[in-house]
Amino acid sequence: MERLPYRSWVEVSRQQIGDNFDAIRNTVGSQTEVMPVVKADAYRHGAVEVSRTLEERGAQWLAVSNTEEGVALRDAGIKTRILVMADFLPFTREAMLAYELTPVIHSLEDVAELDRIARARGSRYKFHLKVDSGMGRLGVAPDPAPILAALSDAPNIELEGLMTHFASAGNYQSSQTDEQILAFEALADALAREGVKPRYVHLSSTIPIAYGRKRAWRGMVRPGHAIYGYVSPARGQAPTRKLAVKPALAWRATVLSVKNLPAGALIGYGGMYRAQQPVRIAILAAGYADGIPHRLSNRGRVIAAGRFAPILGSVSMDLTTIDVTTIPEIRPGDTVTLLGHDGASSIDAQEIAKLAGTISYSVLCGIHARVKRVYV
Repeated sequence: MERLPYRSWVEVSRQQIGDNFDAIRNTVGSQTEVMPVVKADAYRHGAVEVSRTLEERGAQWLAVSNTEEGVALRDAGIKTRILVMADFLPFTREAMLAYELTPVIHSLEDVAELDRIARARGSRYKFHLKVDSGMGRLGVAPDPAPILAALSDAPNIELEGLMTHFASAGNYQSSQTDEQILAFEALADALAREGVKPRYVHLSSTIPIAYGRKRAWRGMVRPGHAIYGYVSPARGQAPTRKLAVKPALAWRATVLSVKNLPAGALIGYGGMYRAQQPVRIAILAAGYADGIPHRLSNRGRVIAAGRFAPILGSVSMDLTTIDVTTIPEIRPGDTVTLLGHDGASSIDAQEIAKLAGTISYSVLCGIHARVKRVYV
């Protein structure tokens, strides 16, 4: 494996990001717009480079969480439409509108505020309205009367999109998603009867796309996890997956030191691991400050020279110790794989998440900014 001059780094495949986007487009068909979610630095894959790749592949929309993320993309030259999904704070509105970012509005009070701003500037702004169809988080109640009244009182702005977010899309043992769809559709139908027909109606992120919940695709979908090569497993009697994607990111670290320890030696903080026999260890230049979950202490594994090597003792802030007793060729300066493929062995974010008692989103987003990004 190629050695790079970094303590720890991730390798992101632009080709795989683009191929995943194409796979999603092929799954939902040409009548459904695909708006990739690139929030949280594109799940730590690097929002600017990922957005450039998606723009080159033909993405017309991108979604971010907040204004700052959208501004960074504009400053990097990204021209696509950008939807800001969770930010209409007073101190971000000026930049949001100046950078031609499209806001998601979550309250009827903010509909009035956006209209006031538009009227004062002599401009007409487009926005998407989020409906709380049953998640109990951001969004207006699915009651058509107050929404219609608010829109009637806001002639200077345009409702371009109507959206919601599912709470339990992957749980086919629960009726919550079906109930949310019904609540959302009832509202959309009531608005349509009064002539309110936004161009974009969107409900679905990765899981409803992957498992073919076509009723929820409508005219736009918002894949996040799938863009980066992941689909979380469903619970219950789920349909067969319709979407095939592959991880676009591999995470590597450099071996700092290799040494032999006798039987009985204690390894790491708190003496968490005691060697039952003589052991050869390698110390990696990455720890929990880089994003390796501390809960992998004494239970996780990495790949060294194509073979699995268990983590010994506690994951430290900047260092992690592994057992290379059966991998004698490992030397200082060698590369090991924390996440990804090496030879016939592989580790993905879902495996790490299961061991660490978390979710794969958290594993990817937990890779720290100090870990170098390399695009291949």
